[in-house]
Amino acid sequence: MESAFRRGAREGLRDFLPLSVGLVPWAMVTGIAMRSIGLSPLEAMGMNVLVYAGTAQLGTLPLIASGAPLWLIFATAMVLNLRFVIFSAALAPVFHGHPLMRRLASSYLLVDGLFAVGADKLIKADDPHWRWGYYIAPSVYCWLVWQCCTLVGVLGASVMPRDWSLEFMTTIALTVMVIPMLRERPMWLAALVGGLGAVLLRDLPLRMGLIVGIALGIGAGFLAERALSGRAPR
Repeated sequence: MESAFRRGAREGLRDFLPLSVGLVPWAMVTGIAMRSIGLSPLEAMGMNVLVYAGTAQLGTLPLIASGAPLWLIFATAMVLNLRFVIFSAALAPVFHGHPLMRRLASSYLLVDGLFAVGADKLIKADDPHWRWGYYIAPSVYCWLVWQCCTLVGVLGASVMPRDWSLEFMTTIALTVMVIPMLRERPMWLAALVGGLGAVLLRDLPLRMGLIVGIALGIGAGFLAERALSGRAPR
């Protein structure tokens, strides 16, 4: 009889596999971008392993290239990764009772796509072995795909054809991952306000338009949630 862990791992990989296709161009673009600002292959891959957050990497690279102060680079990365605080809090009950090292590894491997496709199943499942298999198998697979495809971008940055439009493919990949998370009106409003704000304020110095856009999106989502909660019957 197949173990619960293996069954969960198989189901997790099956659910995550279609979404993982978008990781390929995104990781390659990240590798190319890191090389384009002057990082050596070793530095680029070191950042890729330590940070392991494509949005934060791409968001901070222009600041690194422009010589921005360290506090601004750190603050930008923190703001871009704030969503993982929410993701982690939502998944915390799933890892209740697990060893500390397993929880630390799980937090490091957490990615948007896995949360989007698997959070509901993980929270509703009762078998801890199934849940662990469902989480760790696609997480490790995602990490390996990301590192390998980023390495391709790092090593091939000088020969990659510019007419491949990888940046556009990355935008499509991000959109595919974000849309499943937009399940309620406050989420849609937050995404719309944040996106428009970042675009309209893109000319602010030191890429501050991105941070301001994120703040506007969070604020809009919070106010919308409060407004809807106020209307709810008591």
